Amino acid sequence: MIAEWRNLSDGFRGAVPVVVAGIVVCLFLIIWYVARKKRRMAGDIWTAIDEMEGHEFEHWCAELLRRNGFRDVEVTKGSHDQGVDILANKDDIKYAIQCKCYASKLGNTPVQEVFTGKTIYHCHVGVVMTNSYFTESARKAAEATGVLLWDRDKLERMLEE
Repeated sequence: MIAEWRNLSDGFRGAVPVVVAGIVVCLFLIIWYVARKKRRMAGDIWTAIDEMEGHEFEHWCAELLRRNGFRDVEVTKGSHDQGVDILANKDDIKYAIQCKCYASKLGNTPVQEVFTGKTIYHCHVGVVMTNSYFTESARKAAEATGVLLWDRDKLERMLEE
């Protein structure tokens, strides 16, 4: 009987490397699958964002700001908002934010509008948030006026935080 157990345990010793290799392959496949699914979900998020209407995008941006530590986040009324869609505070700084959900690059008009709105609402900082990017003209206007430009890459980083 003892000899039979020894023969059986000798067979298991030969199987150990195969079992370990199988476990390693399974772990690799699980990690690959989760990473692929995460990348696919991120793509789905941007598809949904890109399809939002203006007011829906404003509310989405407001929630993103809340998740990133902004307080007293308020979406302004749709009309006569003076170029400001969201008012928010962070670290005792009052922000006037214009949100633009566009398929193409934004020019300098939103920069000019939020710069004016920032003054009307007595805010410290003006921001233009977009799911897209900005033209060179917009970047120059923002640099001259001190308006912050938060493009798709910035929003992506905010989503990760």
